[in-house]
Amino acid sequence: MTGARRGIGRTHALVLAKAGAKVVVSDISQEECEKVVEEIKKIGGEAIAVKCDVSKKSEVEELVKKTVEKFDKVDILVNNAGICQFKPFLDLTEEEWDRTLNINLKGYFLCAQAAAKEMAKQKKGVIVNIASIAMGQVGMGFATLAHYCASKGGIVAMTETLALELAPYNIRVNAVAPGLIDTPMVASIKQDPKAMEGTLSRIPLRRAGEPEEVSNLVLFLASDESSYMTGSVIVVDGGWLAG
Repeated sequence: MTGARRGIGRTHALVLAKAGAKVVVSDISQEECEKVVEEIKKIGGEAIAVKCDVSKKSEVEELVKKTVEKFDKVDILVNNAGICQFKPFLDLTEEEWDRTLNINLKGYFLCAQAAAKEMAKQKKGVIVNIASIAMGQVGMGFATLAHYCASKGGIVAMTETLALELAPYNIRVNAVAPGLIDTPMVASIKQDPKAMEGTLSRIPLRRAGEPEEVSNLVLFLASDESSYMTGSVIVVDGGWLAG
């Protein structure tokens, strides 16, 4: 589980742990990951914390190595680590573009490849990629988020391709595309009443989603209940795209 120290990643980790999964809580802060591990242990789950910057191949390989050392195998990967910085396109710097794509897209590639190599050995595995409705095409573009939207659109394309390539190894790959979810990532929108009102006006259910409402779908995709699903992109957005 990458990007699991807070927000929706933390919730994914807790929901999977409650369902019986042994969880590796990974993010850029070891201390914050350890706090999530303690939460998991309090509910009777089993977990370890591993610091990892997903944009660095060596750290991703170490993450998978420690997972196998502790739990013998890798059954599930939830690619969740990501950043979102609002910036007008004409002001967007090369460094900001690179940082977003390195974490949001390259990081997913590195983690998926490293995990899939282990899954292929056992001829079974599940990868769940967290995309966004801001993914273009079947989703939508979003002003001031060219870099973020590009990364999420890339995740969708990669999900579909990996589903094809990894199917012979019995590895399923699906993506979840959340809309407005009440996490620290959308704090700037919540702090601006006009922005929040404008956003909610586009959502038929007229509210932000709760992290658990996404995590429950992640759990479903990670389980055998979704055994005939691969290459799918499932939207969880309160009807935003339908509107």
